[in-house]
Amino acid sequence: MPIAKKIDETIAMLKKRLRAEESFDLIYRTMTIGGKGACLFFIDGLVKDEVMEKIMEFFYSAKPEDVTDAHSFVKSSVPYIEVALFDDEDLICTNILSGILVLVVDGFDKAISIDVRTYPQRDSSEPDRDKVIVGSRDGFVETLVANTALIRRRIRNPSLTMKILSVGSLSKTDVVLCYMDDHVDHALLNKLLKKIQDAPVESLTMNQQSLMEAMHRTRWYNPFPKFKYTERPDTAAASVLEGNIVILVDNSPSAVIVPTSIFDIIEEADDYYFPPITGTYLRLSRYLISLFTLVVTPLWLLALQNPQWVPELFQFTVQIEEPVYIPIFWQLILLEIAIDGLRLASLNTPSSLTTALSVIAGIVLSDFAVKSGWFNMQSLLYMAFVSIANYSQPSYELGYALKFLRVLLLVLTLLFHLWGFLAGLVLIFLLMILNKTISGKSYLYPLIPFNGKKLKRKLIRTRLHVKY
Repeated sequence: MPIAKKIDETIAMLKKRLRAEESFDLIYRTMTIGGKGACLFFIDGLVKDEVMEKIMEFFYSAKPEDVTDAHSFVKSSVPYIEVALFDDEDLICTNILSGILVLVVDGFDKAISIDVRTYPQRDSSEPDRDKVIVGSRDGFVETLVANTALIRRRIRNPSLTMKILSVGSLSKTDVVLCYMDDHVDHALLNKLLKKIQDAPVESLTMNQQSLMEAMHRTRWYNPFPKFKYTERPDTAAASVLEGNIVILVDNSPSAVIVPTSIFDIIEEADDYYFPPITGTYLRLSRYLISLFTLVVTPLWLLALQNPQWVPELFQFTVQIEEPVYIPIFWQLILLEIAIDGLRLASLNTPSSLTTALSVIAGIVLSDFAVKSGWFNMQSLLYMAFVSIANYSQPSYELGYALKFLRVLLLVLTLLFHLWGFLAGLVLIFLLMILNKTISGKSYLYPLIPFNGKKLKRKLIRTRLHVKY
């Protein structure tokens, strides 16, 4: 609905729709510009005060001949770059609530929006999760414009496109799709645009997670992650250059990379910051360690059930010296839960006490747990390996997926011994095959369907493409 030319009607409408009288931080300031009544609407704390003061100086110095219509007034008396004209009430209200300064003038049929907003944000620093040994130390923050600038800084190409959308019937959260127009799969891009625009969600309370759940309905029983999350601008920029799409959500320090496969999720930036031979070693080590975290405790349980199958060289693994008061299976299950309990406790522990309490939990509790008879040393050893090895790859989602599947393997091994262990491995493989990406491609691509050239690049860190 267009705004009225009479300023009193426009002010009354905006005050009513924005509930200006009830919200202390929604400021409206009436003034006279060139002999005409005017009013500024803005959110306190989201505008640059110094810039607004300078702009108001030009408003007060405007002459009557400058205030004839909105277009000429913007050209002569609004000395700012990011200026737009709107006549739709909904757009005007959304702009104000987004932190944009909006000016309405008596006799104008359009409102003037001036983007002098500034959002409170922390400094860009290296993410706690996506750390690298060698490489850049900056990371995404909770401000959308700052995040797009970090990608623009790395890709200075006109093909780089930042398409902004508004999601959520109530929150109207800004979402940006970042892609290279000459590299992207346009069919996938159009599919994503439609899914985001039609997302049946009122607000993105959990940022990108709310958006992903609304866009991609998945089978709840398949724990494998469907998307790759990163807080590193260099990782996001590299993915964009490869033809992927990066989704940025306002208020979130993470970017979502689509489409993705299991190989992409395990991959990390250190693979490329080192020479090819070192990067290949790190990558293959990560694959093997992730596999070991899945099967090490079920294999040990299977060995305890069938010690005659264990070679003499490894007989020590099935020789338990301490008395077993609690069955090994239940020891492993209790330790799976206890490790998560310690992890949650560390998140809620003050930073100054985290190291001290971690030492207490790791040494004192484990020592007394063995002496009291609750656990055996080997159970603690294997679960300690699993707990530490989970941090070898950057995806929390994949870590918990491996955890759930490891427990499934333990249960099947306990009930059906070797056949249960083998059936569990087959079931896990089927879950990976049936787990489609948002583009509809296989989760195991380029292994299934097989593409030898691309699979080689996923497994072996080759030299970067350099033109001489």
